[in-house]
Amino acid sequence: MTSRGEVDRDSLVVVARAVRTRGLKGELVAEVLTDFPERFETVSELHGVGPSGELESFKLESYWFQNDRMVLKFAGFDSVDAARSLVGYEFGVAEADRVELPENEFYDWELEGCQVEIKDGTLLGRVREVMRTGGVNVIVVESADGREYLVPMAESIISQVDTSVKRIVIDPPEGLLDL
Repeated sequence: MTSRGEVDRDSLVVVARAVRTRGLKGELVAEVLTDFPERFETVSELHGVGPSGELESFKLESYWFQNDRMVLKFAGFDSVDAARSLVGYEFGVAEADRVELPENEFYDWELEGCQVEIKDGTLLGRVREVMRTGGVNVIVVESADGREYLVPMAESIISQVDTSVKRIVIDPPEGLLDL
């Protein structure tokens, strides 16, 4: 984790991905990858990770939303050719600058990699991903031997989440781990 304002690739919270240029003035059309698009009202700088993994900072000159995407304009990128060099970049903010969620709500990336234990202390595995089902989200837990467990993120099952130590404790109903 970095302090506020500092960023490295591992602590970057991606909020947009440039997909193509727009117009002749160096604008980029980007996919919106945040649940909090209002965050752009207070953002003056975005950090970009290029397709080859390079990390750079960009001053955000302007932005606006267009249908389900957004248009970004960065200082110093004033032509189609200049903007084209940023297509494929992912743009984000430092983890320390992320939008704070209400208590007992977590970003997927905070849960991914967490060790999952059963309430009796038995290690089940690690969270590989969070599946969005349209209803109750499910954490996909992978055991050391490669077995996959699907654990609903219901309060009756997830008894403790501590992202600071990457640990989740579950109290699964009978039969859940046999599926």
